[in-house]
Amino acid sequence: MQESSYPGRWWHALQDGRIQCDLCPRDCKLHEGQRGACFVRARQGDQIILTTYGRSSGFCIDPIEKKPLNHFYPGSSVLSFGTAGCNLACKFCQNWDISKSRDMDRLMDQASPETIASEALKYGCKSVAFTYNDPVIFAEYAMDVADACHAHGVQAVAVTAGYMHDQPRRDFYAKMDAANVDLKAFTDDFYFKLTGSHLQPVLDTLIYLKQETQVWFEITTLLIPGHNDSDAEISAMCDWILKELGPDVPLHFSAFHPDHKMPDVPATPPATLIRARNIALKAGLHYVYTGNVHHAEGDTTFCPDCQAPLIVRDWYQIKQYKLTPDGHCPNCGTAVAGRFGTQSGKFGRKRIPISMAA
Repeated sequence: MQESSYPGRWWHALQDGRIQCDLCPRDCKLHEGQRGACFVRARQGDQIILTTYGRSSGFCIDPIEKKPLNHFYPGSSVLSFGTAGCNLACKFCQNWDISKSRDMDRLMDQASPETIASEALKYGCKSVAFTYNDPVIFAEYAMDVADACHAHGVQAVAVTAGYMHDQPRRDFYAKMDAANVDLKAFTDDFYFKLTGSHLQPVLDTLIYLKQETQVWFEITTLLIPGHNDSDAEISAMCDWILKELGPDVPLHFSAFHPDHKMPDVPATPPATLIRARNIALKAGLHYVYTGNVHHAEGDTTFCPDCQAPLIVRDWYQIKQYKLTPDGHCPNCGTAVAGRFGTQSGKFGRKRIPISMAA
């Protein structure tokens, strides 16, 4: 299969003849024919090209709660897809077969932005999610898909590590309706040693989303035993979230399973997620969830004032939905932060792989 050669944005020429990619803080400097650390952005002649435009590692219809987004049209379905490559090098990557793939021939599903938007509409999806690998590295494609989706009344969701420079960040999130941002840890040492990146650009993305956009966003932290799961680190992270982002940004603590380059690290026990959730709630965060484990309390959305259970979930299926049509608690009238319809969706916990033609 032949690669696409879509002109990339966010780069500049250097005096020594190389071209620097300005998409993310890796600042890859490329000679002719070289690829960036993400593998999918490359120099071709006197420009940067995106080699995965219009090509996907697969399409699937998921519950929106799987992204995870618990406060963005709960119960609705989302058409999910990704491409290949990543601009981080996480040793614990849970999707490494996609994000670390250098086999471009595995990208067999081809689809134009208009086709994706039309298919989402056909299947009754409220939104399209760029996921499986980080949409930052295929930003041009994701942004064009978002435009096509908006023309059909479909929303755009980014599932991302948030590792990008300021101008691309502004361009990218101008097209997004919601995001789940991975805050992988709260020390730069962790980011540097286990992801090959740095913490501050991710914090900058979160602050930007809160202060300068209307994008609905939630945060996920994958807790890895012995690496980022101490009480002190979790407390410091929650205190920062409360101070910089406020109490209403939902936080998901997710369970690690041994994979990729960390097969000898044990899986995260449910007790760790419950402990982290209790720390976050004690710090003052209103909406804290546990993921990848069966924990009814950690799946439930509670009123931040009277603590009434408002959205009760079983894994990704909504068992009870008590929000008023305008997103308030029916018991005390407190507004629940998020984007809600007049009622919950009914998609449930199923997963439906689909294929499409360009």
